[in-house]
Amino acid sequence: MAKMNKEELEELVEELEQYRARATELITIYIPAGQNIYTVADQLDAEKSTAKNIKSTSTRKNVGNALDKITRILKDYKKTPENGLAIFCGNVSTIEGQDDLQIWGIEPPMPLKVRMYRCDKEFILEPLKEMLAVKEVFGLLVMDRKEATIGLLEGKRIEVFQKMSSGVPSKIRAGGQSSQRFHRITEGLTKEFYKRISNEMKKIFFEMPKLKGILIGGPIPTKDEFLDGQYLPTKLRDLVLGRKDIGDSDESGLKELVEKSQDILANQEIVYEKKLLEKFFEKLGNKEQMSVYKEEDIKKAIEYGAVGTLIVSKNYERRKMAEFKKLAEKVSAKFEVVSADTSEGDQFSKLSGIGAILRFRI
Repeated sequence: MAKMNKEELEELVEELEQYRARATELITIYIPAGQNIYTVADQLDAEKSTAKNIKSTSTRKNVGNALDKITRILKDYKKTPENGLAIFCGNVSTIEGQDDLQIWGIEPPMPLKVRMYRCDKEFILEPLKEMLAVKEVFGLLVMDRKEATIGLLEGKRIEVFQKMSSGVPSKIRAGGQSSQRFHRITEGLTKEFYKRISNEMKKIFFEMPKLKGILIGGPIPTKDEFLDGQYLPTKLRDLVLGRKDIGDSDESGLKELVEKSQDILANQEIVYEKKLLEKFFEKLGNKEQMSVYKEEDIKKAIEYGAVGTLIVSKNYERRKMAEFKKLAEKVSAKFEVVSADTSEGDQFSKLSGIGAILRFRI
């Protein structure tokens, strides 16, 4: 089973949303990345026994048949796919008394974080919809001189990656020369702590392809010392979108940082799209012909391996979008879907809805 891309997932979600059952007989299963698939199979065997107690004959039959079908599908897997597995199964017939038992088993484009088994009148699609909403991720750091927490904002979900403590003592009991010596020691320990934070952030974020920016929070002197002291490598320092005054340096601090940064986050996607389309139109307007917007010209450029970035409007025909995405992947071109919410996006949609920025002139 091939991993689904976002466009294919969007089509599937739209299809699955249409189905409604008369009783709670549509089954949704989410198996998260890393989950033992045999454990899920054992759970389904137990659910089969429970299903035999369903009073309605038709519901009992439909749930039992769906569970049998899911169990057979799971036997084809030796382990859970890299991004997890989502399974939807049930009788989707709209005609009473007729059966139309269908099953969908997919590996989503991003790792599943939720484990679920649910029988309902409709399929549970929220975890997949959250994936469709995520176009970018943001690195998070909250810190003071005692501890630091590094996390990631993915859509609306905050994931904690690393918690760290400095070992810097908090109380000064000695006076005179001892006090000065104590100050030197604590300053040294603090600088070492800042270096450790920087190294951890480099490990986590340096090669993260979807990272669009970093937010940093903490007490006024600490976070400013860290950033102004240039402990972060240049690549990550350039990605810092904002610094916020935060009291906590734990997981609750990450949540506070995200809440206080809503103004920054709201603008990022729009700013990114505007810059991308400005670049496209700039190249389209010059004499070097470094961008194209007609389908036949784009296909020709792809054949030559000349496409660096392929841009498609969200208003573009879905089937063609999927076709061009596959062509772009063959030449390792970036594939970007833009909205029509900005003036540039609206202009691009009306132009043709598709365009390419070239690596070289053809």
